[in-house]
Amino acid sequence: MVPHLITALTGPINELEQRVIDSMPATERWFRLEWMEHTPPFYTSVDIRNAGFKLAPVDTNLFPGGWNHLTPEMLPLAVQAAMAAIEKICPEARNLLIVPENHKRNSSYLSSLAQLQRIFNMAGLNVRMGSISPEVKTPVVLDLPDGTSITLEPLLRERGRVGLKNFDPCTILLNNDLSAGVPGILEDLQTQHLLPPLHASWSVRRKSRHFRSYEEVSKRFGKLLGIDPWLINPLFGQCSEVDFASNTGMECLQTQVDTVLGKIRRKYKEYGIHEKPFVIVKNDNGTCGLGVMTVRDAKELSALAPATLAAMTVSKDGQAVHDILIQEGVLTQERVQQAVAEPVVYMVDRYVVGGFYRIHAQRGVDENLNTPGADFVPLAFHHSTQLPQPGARPGASAPNRFYMYGVVARLAMLAASYELEATDPNAEVYD
Repeated sequence: MVPHLITALTGPINELEQRVIDSMPATERWFRLEWMEHTPPFYTSVDIRNAGFKLAPVDTNLFPGGWNHLTPEMLPLAVQAAMAAIEKICPEARNLLIVPENHKRNSSYLSSLAQLQRIFNMAGLNVRMGSISPEVKTPVVLDLPDGTSITLEPLLRERGRVGLKNFDPCTILLNNDLSAGVPGILEDLQTQHLLPPLHASWSVRRKSRHFRSYEEVSKRFGKLLGIDPWLINPLFGQCSEVDFASNTGMECLQTQVDTVLGKIRRKYKEYGIHEKPFVIVKNDNGTCGLGVMTVRDAKELSALAPATLAAMTVSKDGQAVHDILIQEGVLTQERVQQAVAEPVVYMVDRYVVGGFYRIHAQRGVDENLNTPGADFVPLAFHHSTQLPQPGARPGASAPNRFYMYGVVARLAMLAASYELEATDPNAEVYD
């Protein structure tokens, strides 16, 4: 189920939200049946945009940071879900090794690692951090803003297993999306569980493949609810061999932008929506909000400013950008502290464990918020309506408005499950 959390939404429940809430029993049964057939990613975070007339995921992260933005009240949910996940994978587990990003100077990320370590400690595991950074040759103690610290140790490999000095883990938890490629030290581990698997890394994964899987999921779920899948699914196109630096492949990009904008216009006309359509053009295999721009007309692509071209050329870890996703832009109607906001939902195994709002005071309702200057506002539990009041008429307690975010996030997580199954290099192929 989904925690009863407070959202920034106020006012009447719209038709889509009401349909999702009213369909809870059918929805939960549908998810239970899906998880009997498919394995959820170990942990997931999903960025969601709510335009009022449409509610859709815009990014699905299989190596989530940001755990430090969850409130302390959410920890028991995360710990319980972590215990369930570990029991399925390695019931006899005693030691868990976390392999982090090489962000030694990013205090927010280090605080996220500390929170992740805390969650798995509370789940009953010995947890240590093993770094693949060439800079970490001996244990390094890093101080955190709250006065605590974490220790990074050099990752070691011996007899086909990875670990640390005097620390042999059953499970290795990747919190590094390996954008720069898969290091040899993590390849061909035969007797340990590596989660998420290497083919979930951005060196292999593509957003366009994920959203093809999500399109399939949304069609099936839309049929269950009796709704148009477009209401929960962002349209998209894809281009390869684009080079913003040399201005090559731009014809494909302009054509795809034009095509997706045309599809959005038709949908807006069908539903009587009087907003101006836009698309988000972004790197097909990257993260951290790099290489992202808003486009409202394909003609804009022929007159991009040098700074925009430079920003679109390189992604995380200096990787060149060539594969491009053209994604339907979804407005956000939510605001927190007068700033434009979007919810980010966190899951461990198949359970929603909490979330927060990403907000940006300098950004508009049609722009990417995952940029420098973004801030984070933890969601809180809705205490007053967790239990029905004695003597109150049925239905008198407020509905869980956060529920629909949890549904859409789990649909994206299910799509990631489909995606990982389809790209698993070790999957058995049947004729």
